[in-house]
Amino acid sequence: MFKKVLIANRSEVATRVIRACKELGIKTVAIYSEADVNSLHVKKADEAYLIHGDPIKAYLNYYKIVDIAKRAGAEAIHPGYGFLSERADFAEYARRHGIEFIGPDVKHLKMFGNKIEAKKLMKELGVPVAEGSEEPVTDLKEAKEIARKIGYPVMIKAAHGGGGRGLRVVRNEKDLEVQFKIALSEAEAAFGKGEIFIEKYIENPRHIEIQIVADKHGNVVHLGERDCSLQRRHQKVLEIAPSPVLTRRQRERLGKICVEAAKAIGYYGVGTWEFLMDKYGNFYFMEVNPRLQVEHTITEEITGIDIVQEQIRIAAGMGLSFSQKSVQIHGFAMQFRINAEDPTKDFIPVPGTITAYYSPGGIGVRMDGVVYKGYKIPPYYDSMVGKLIVWGRNWDEAIRRSRRALNEFVIRGVPTTIPFFKKILNDPEFVNGQFDTSFIDRKIKEFTFIEEPDPEVLALALSAAIAAHHGL
Repeated sequence: MFKKVLIANRSEVATRVIRACKELGIKTVAIYSEADVNSLHVKKADEAYLIHGDPIKAYLNYYKIVDIAKRAGAEAIHPGYGFLSERADFAEYARRHGIEFIGPDVKHLKMFGNKIEAKKLMKELGVPVAEGSEEPVTDLKEAKEIARKIGYPVMIKAAHGGGGRGLRVVRNEKDLEVQFKIALSEAEAAFGKGEIFIEKYIENPRHIEIQIVADKHGNVVHLGERDCSLQRRHQKVLEIAPSPVLTRRQRERLGKICVEAAKAIGYYGVGTWEFLMDKYGNFYFMEVNPRLQVEHTITEEITGIDIVQEQIRIAAGMGLSFSQKSVQIHGFAMQFRINAEDPTKDFIPVPGTITAYYSPGGIGVRMDGVVYKGYKIPPYYDSMVGKLIVWGRNWDEAIRRSRRALNEFVIRGVPTTIPFFKKILNDPEFVNGQFDTSFIDRKIKEFTFIEEPDPEVLALALSAAIAAHHGL
């Protein structure tokens, strides 16, 4: 086992990895930008090193990061998610300099970094895929021919990258002419390659993903599925495990398909096979995320398996600490991404200072976050300030407990998505498990959000009114 690990990330995920390392008896090294001087991950780590300059590039400068790891005596680097987590060149550079990358083989990072090639490979391995282009598309005429062949509506998306960015739904040829050019420009700007792929668009699907864990000795297991259908603008906001609509037979079938695919390519580490499920229960492969997912927490809650610790053990060459037969799914878990966004203003990110903070607790409630009273949310990063994870023995208990936890949750100083989640949990369709990827974009038009006044401001106003009344 490693004696010291550097975490090449920030905020909540860095703290999550630090916790796993502490339980394994591993010393931790944090890195941070000038904007993150007061971040909790800096305080929690055994050592922390400042990287000067641009607050985003600080976490992307892998030459500097590997140099810090070597000077600090770290034997491995955990990339977290986002930033460098899927960069094959980073993994290759670290390993070349004697630092283990806690993640998959470089060839698999490259393989799944190209969505078109990944789709072709999965199709060859018997994984169900949606009909579409098998090569990068850069020509409008070719795009039109493919769209006519598979039939509208179609989906166009950058061949590189992920996370729902740049995804566009096209319903007719006229719309394709406009969206195609925009998609090419976005792909070039975001990922450095103006290449897209086109595939059949599945109307109002469920977004289902399977968690895979595999060691370097050929052992591969799945930990069931997560339902990530609750999305806003193709970005996940509320995840659930297991899916309230999948049957045990569907879970076992899809899990087996993913396990066999991972074995066939010699995959190791953790990875997530993502699918769309249509209203008839058919699955269509989307992509593989060869890293830790933001929503790994809910799988941990229903299985009792620490996925991050398992990641670290695998990177150290150890075998899996469990078998497929020993994996048992208990109850339901939900993860709420608490973002510093204003629901009354189309969810615009609002960085600022936390003036009051109280996180919920009690049985079945977990909080993965790094904010506290007085913490200043930097404007440079993702707006997520924490993840509220709630577990219940059944679907009904998970909903009731989630309502209670959200009602306990207090964050002042910046608006958050907490009121938004309260609306969802009281929606009859959601309570009945009747939701798909269109649910939030459809329901948000019905939800009414009232800007809540800050209690401290109200208290000052009340004091002033009392003073004025008494002529003070």
